[in-house]
Amino acid sequence: MAVYIYSITFKDHPLRLDGLEGVGPSAAPLRTVTAGTLCAVVSDAPDELRPKRRDIGRHQEVQQRLLTDGTVLPLRFGYTAPDEDAVKEALETRADDYADRLRRVEGCSEYNLKASQDEDTLLREILTQSETARELNDAIREGTAPPDAPLRLGELVAGEIRARQEALASGVIEALRPFAREIDSSPPTGTDFLSVSFLVGSDQDELFLATELSLAHQMGETFTFRLNGPLPPYSFT
Repeated sequence: MAVYIYSITFKDHPLRLDGLEGVGPSAAPLRTVTAGTLCAVVSDAPDELRPKRRDIGRHQEVQQRLLTDGTVLPLRFGYTAPDEDAVKEALETRADDYADRLRRVEGCSEYNLKASQDEDTLLREILTQSETARELNDAIREGTAPPDAPLRLGELVAGEIRARQEALASGVIEALRPFAREIDSSPPTGTDFLSVSFLVGSDQDELFLATELSLAHQMGETFTFRLNGPLPPYSFT
């Protein structure tokens, strides 16, 4: 029977799975598959697996419980194998790789940080601080600008926004880098100028959080920082 795989750990992990439910409508009980020094947490896979809020929540609850008690390699939602023998074979054939990855994230959690700036405030800053942008904007408003002025202003503002946001993102990352073992950046979406994950050891956790809070305060009310964590280290496994 197909099995759903949640996480990989060392077999000496406490593995407190009581009270947790597996994904799927039947809430299949959790169990483990062990091979050598490694262990996978699994359950029967449902016939149809869809990313419903209920099942994503159950998947995440397993990861958080395991993370609380030790080191874990969390698998993304939806990972299945044909049967337990296939899971055991994967643990055996990739034992060194999995063990190395577990040691790499030992004692660590992931923190994901997204940040944005109020768009109106950013636009006002550009029109105030860029003489060229200000002159073009004034000419457009007064009706004295050449026909291509709106296009030139749009390109200028877009370039300024990109440069300023890249500088802001770099500054935030560099301020937090001393407290992270590894950093994984992804392209920001929407109005965000920053989307980055930090792998933070338990010995640096408090300093990381204090520094992030201080940065958010220093940058002011026109900036919005959204920090999610501590999380299982999805981005680093």
